Amino acid sequence: MSIKNKTIGFALTGSFCTFEQTFPQIEKLVEEGATVQTIFSKSAQTMDSRFGKSKDFMEKAKEITGLEPILDIPGAEPIGPKSLLDVMVILPCTGNTIAKLANGITDGPVLMAAKAHLRNSKPLVVSISTNDALGMNMKNIGLLLNSKFIYFVPFGQDNVTSKPNSLVAHPQLLLPTIEAALKGKQYQPVIQAYLEGSEKGFMI
Repeated sequence: MSIKNKTIGFALTGSFCTFEQTFPQIEKLVEEGATVQTIFSKSAQTMDSRFGKSKDFMEKAKEITGLEPILDIPGAEPIGPKSLLDVMVILPCTGNTIAKLANGITDGPVLMAAKAHLRNSKPLVVSISTNDALGMNMKNIGLLLNSKFIYFVPFGQDNVTSKPNSLVAHPQLLLPTIEAALKGKQYQPVIQAYLEGSEKGFMI
């Protein structure tokens, strides 16, 4: 299914180390003809890191999409009653966001957007990036994998030596995951390995 003329919500949370791979995915969606509305979590919009400044990330998102990012709960809430999105993506989706999403906590713009969007029985695509995926957050990932209208970008262990509990999604598989989700299907296989020692995942 083509995403041309689709409206996609694209939420960014505080896994700053993955932002370098995130923005090319936003560009790709725009190039494919989608309207992309970005949504920044409180961490993503207020915290600077060695990977860049939050202000610069928000300006870049506006430059790519032509739209002001959603930055607060009141801005995200109309997504539900106005049915503004065809599909929503959370990329990167931190462990904190995963835990709150799985347990129905709505305390920021990304979680409000997800809650509002899901009330319309439309697909939510989750692209995980968390160091505790195979630890405390495994139960939450399991809950989301078994939830209606929630789909996962395929993921794998990115560093089994230093971070054996860490899982990171393969961002290059975002587009086919969205296309499958719009058909009500999970793109398969969900678990795909990373090349040992590589920062960028790929299928093997």
